[in-house]
Amino acid sequence: MPLPVQLKDVVGEMEIGGNEWTAYVNRKTGELTSFPNDLLRYEGEAGTAVGEWDEEMAADYKRVLDSQDFIGLPGEYEIQEYAIMERFCLSVDSQQHRGRLLDAIRGKGAFRRFKDLALRLGVIEDWYRYREEALKRIAAEFLHAEGIPFVDDSPGRAP
Repeated sequence: MPLPVQLKDVVGEMEIGGNEWTAYVNRKTGELTSFPNDLLRYEGEAGTAVGEWDEEMAADYKRVLDSQDFIGLPGEYEIQEYAIMERFCLSVDSQQHRGRLLDAIRGKGAFRRFKDLALRLGVIEDWYRYREEALKRIAAEFLHAEGIPFVDDSPGRAP
């Protein structure tokens, strides 16, 4: 992938990540790649069969880690999806809906309760747009800070 990178592609890699994958971008070429966090945990363990695909991925992972050109994209810690969800709740126009959504995000199971309630209240598509724009803002700030050129071909602005 040549520079500049597409912002939507960077966001896509960030979304896949979660806490189980780490995504990287090459500062010089714009190449995007991601790997499961436990990829090397099994490598070299006695009795562990590593398939050809896994061996290729492990070799590519080592190439990325050994290179000064690759940098990790924002992950779960930097994204702070709970904070994005809370800001969305506070942005909802209806005071009643706002209060119910804020109540839903408290305690264990907050993400599921929030999504279920957002669906029932008819604001789930608003949530998805808000989240996408927030991720675009995080990605754009990261790329700008790292001096990596990017383009954003999608309409709309980040919250």
